[in-house]
Amino acid sequence: MKILITGGAGFIGSHLAEELLSQGEKVTAIDDLSTGSIDNIKHLIDNPNFRFVYDNVRNSEVMHVLIEQCDAIYHLAAAVGVQLIVDRPVHTIETNIHGTEVVLNIANKFRKKVLIASSSEVYGKSENVPFKEDDDTVMGSTKFSRWAYACSKAIDEFLGMAYYKQYNLPVVVTRFFNTVGPRQTGQYGMVIPRFVSWALKNEPILIYGSGKQTRCFCYVKDVVQAITDLMDSSSADGSVYNVGSTEEISIESLADKIIELTNSKSEKKYISYEQAYGQPFDDMARRVPDISRIKQTIGWSPKTSLDETLRKIIEAKRKSI
Repeated sequence: MKILITGGAGFIGSHLAEELLSQGEKVTAIDDLSTGSIDNIKHLIDNPNFRFVYDNVRNSEVMHVLIEQCDAIYHLAAAVGVQLIVDRPVHTIETNIHGTEVVLNIANKFRKKVLIASSSEVYGKSENVPFKEDDDTVMGSTKFSRWAYACSKAIDEFLGMAYYKQYNLPVVVTRFFNTVGPRQTGQYGMVIPRFVSWALKNEPILIYGSGKQTRCFCYVKDVVQAITDLMDSSSADGSVYNVGSTEEISIESLADKIIELTNSKSEKKYISYEQAYGQPFDDMARRVPDISRIKQTIGWSPKTSLDETLRKIIEAKRKSI
């Protein structure tokens, strides 16, 4: 098959491209490198079944050509990372909503299946843990730019489901819960790559807020397996799926674990959200997915433990330093 990956030079996109190429598929990756990196895909460039297009997913002329040529689309292109969302809220909203509009509009013309990467952020401030896909969302005040990201991803989901309901376009939506692994950058606020880098350098590990907030981290290759299986399953069309681990850990315990695994001399340092971001910040105490739906549909659950995932990330980071 000929597969198009938007955001294909990003962290998840590059791992997805690797997997699809290993299956013998032909892959085209489009990325404007605003958060992606050529370094993520440089090992793929010489593969005759791989093509990279340096452009923006909002360029409808380019997307028209690429979508006409492909058999299916993984739409991963988005503004990502808490730091980026805080720093560039206009970019976040325009990239996420308009990019998805372009992809769905053209995909509908050529009747190509689309998998839309969404986010656990759409659950907002809900305390109904674990989160189920049909739960109500609870958004914070519009004065906090982080909720612009959550709302933009929710609009992406509404658009995807609207195209499925109105035009019978095969669309599947995946809500990622903190996907992690080698090649992920800490530049835009992702916590594990930052903690690992600091630990390997024996520098203080900065924990925002109390550190009691909990998250679930899922290994990228497990996530790639989930989305490729969903793309291959016609029974997944028209639904939203949580994709993540259910192994919950507090951020301060995560720091302790990384210090232990790296034999680091780093110490934990707590700072306020306002110190970290230069403005007030709304955060959630817990974020845990219910993965019953994806288990029932394609039999998927993550296979890689957090400890194993961290070891893989640490090993890769050591090699890059």
